[in-house]
Amino acid sequence: MFNEIVQASLVIIAMLIAALFLIRKYVLLPKSKKASKDCGHDDCGC
Repeated sequence: MFNEIVQASLVIIAMLIAALFLIRKYVLLPKSKKASKDCGHDDCGC
């Protein structure tokens, strides 16, 4: 019984950490995707 409670608690904690990481990465602090197509003086298309 005690092992099941500990195991369920660890699973819930791991899921919360993963969810918080994803929310922070993609919702709260998304990287701006304003990549300029002009990378230099020549039109290399990089």
